Amino acid sequence: MFDNLFKKSWTNMLPEVRGKYLKNVPLSKYTWFGVGGPAEVMFFPEDLEDLRHFLMRRPYNIPLSLIGGGSNLLVRDGGIPGVVIKLDAPWFRRININNDSITCFAGVKNIDLKKVLLTNKLGGLEFLCSIPGCIGGSIKTNAGCFGKCIKDVLIGATIINDNGEVKDIPPADFQLSYRNSFFPDDWIIISVTLKTEKSTPETIAKILEEHRQYRIKNQPYNEKTAGSTFKNPEGLKAWELIKKSGCADLQIGGAKVSEKHCNFLINTGKATAADIETLGDTIISKVKEKTSITLEWEIKKIGIGK
Repeated sequence: MFDNLFKKSWTNMLPEVRGKYLKNVPLSKYTWFGVGGPAEVMFFPEDLEDLRHFLMRRPYNIPLSLIGGGSNLLVRDGGIPGVVIKLDAPWFRRININNDSITCFAGVKNIDLKKVLLTNKLGGLEFLCSIPGCIGGSIKTNAGCFGKCIKDVLIGATIINDNGEVKDIPPADFQLSYRNSFFPDDWIIISVTLKTEKSTPETIAKILEEHRQYRIKNQPYNEKTAGSTFKNPEGLKAWELIKKSGCADLQIGGAKVSEKHCNFLINTGKATAADIETLGDTIISKVKEKTSITLEWEIKKIGIGK
């Protein structure tokens, strides 16, 4: 598939690692949409030193990509050329409890914070537990809901760049704003340190359950979706613009607008990535035509078309 982009022998030039390489991995298994072509090569590093070793010795003409929880991602049907990195080993799924903060490594799933918060009587991060995906991806989009976002709780983060340099980054350097940040393409989040506050298991459980019930009532649940599709324009709601523009019932191929919340796109089970992207672009076009407002994708699109 990628022979026209790279010589067949380039995979033999990859450095020896303690983790593992897999070839032609279907990325539909790693995204919430359940669509997308293959990764030419996937690399699962064993730990930070293994990742650093790879970055310092890899062929520099080979593209690198990173996939976290796959919850806010649309992989195109042609797949991703080069090497796709996935931080999924136990080393990247650790959580360290500090006095008034916790340090979560990049592979920790947001939902896995629930048990940690309840067991250690730590509040302030309940909002994160209901956001699909992994901690590592939360900074890049300044993830948030229920009136709080990463910017409100971030103490700092450790990153590694594509030269293998490890750096501690203070919150101000990320320039966090609504669903956005300053985040160079060659940065990979290794760990994130977040503020916590004293609480009780009863209070934490109550907040978590309120959030869960809100999601069930107002958003698609147990569906193949990637969360909010478009960012809210300043002072406006994307879903209201979509509905006003007559897009609430749109469907293209196996992709359709959610009946529960029209800022969510759904894979009905037969959608291709092209169906989903075309549906999203159609909504943008219709909203622009009706309201003169251009919606901006919140979902990250990656890879090549088929």
